[in-house]
Amino acid sequence: MQTYTGQGIVEFFGTFKSDYECLQYLADRKWNPENGGFICSKCGHNKFTIRQKNLALDCSSCHHVESPTARTMFHRVRFGLQKAFYIVHSMSCKSRGMSATQMAAELKISRPTAWLFMHKVRSSMASRASTKAQGKVQVKALAYGWKEDFRPKRSHSPKRKKIVSSIEINENRQIVQCHFKHIENYSAKELGKIFKSHISPEAFVVTEKWTGFKPLESDYKIEQKTGNFKNFMQTNYVVHHLKTWFRSTYTWVHPHHMQGYFDEFSFKINRSSSKENIFDSLILRMISAKPLLYRDIRIST
Repeated sequence: MQTYTGQGIVEFFGTFKSDYECLQYLADRKWNPENGGFICSKCGHNKFTIRQKNLALDCSSCHHVESPTARTMFHRVRFGLQKAFYIVHSMSCKSRGMSATQMAAELKISRPTAWLFMHKVRSSMASRASTKAQGKVQVKALAYGWKEDFRPKRSHSPKRKKIVSSIEINENRQIVQCHFKHIENYSAKELGKIFKSHISPEAFVVTEKWTGFKPLESDYKIEQKTGNFKNFMQTNYVVHHLKTWFRSTYTWVHPHHMQGYFDEFSFKINRSSSKENIFDSLILRMISAKPLLYRDIRIST
């Protein structure tokens, strides 16, 4: 199958008419010769025969059978691949998010089923930190809380959760990429997490005047400025969109899962200039990712 580049719902159902087309798309992407093709997970052999009914490959050496969904995020999907693909499409191509309750009602599946698979999608959206910011970066500490807005300032209230953002901008002051980290406090150790993950030591970093950034100056080029709107215009713009996105979709998010929602938001913002490939890119991530089960995602008590 050709790479799917559509954005609309009509294009989606025109391409993926049933579970079989979705299975075929997974098989084509998983065993694409450009990505190394088929390698038996048991013996390492690369010769196979195809089972047409479910497109599984039968190793010609040890006869181990592997389906297109095996060892991917689509492993053990029991509510239909077409519905699973629709969730991936909605979460990647739509600017507004959808809650698990809304998704469950739209697809006629249970809310726990929708919630679990949507978290699998979010885990695949997490940044791989392969491309760290090299240019000018704005880094700022923020706060959020239940029934409270995101605000572009720090808060030490235990009721408000803490995050740190990094926004890379180009010479035209346009946003290149953005990332968010859920942190425990505003110490240099916690603030440094976003530097380590997303910012190159060669980048020029602008932060607000806060003592937590001081220890990081030995490893990064940091300039501290007052946290007014002009100095962090792009950050405030992105935070405004993040706030609107949360308000319009979710009534409440557990802190344990908050990072996943940040990853979802950042994934879409960072690929806004290449939307035609965003669905296929996410499918490839879900194919290469290790399968997740409910016990891996739920909050232990």
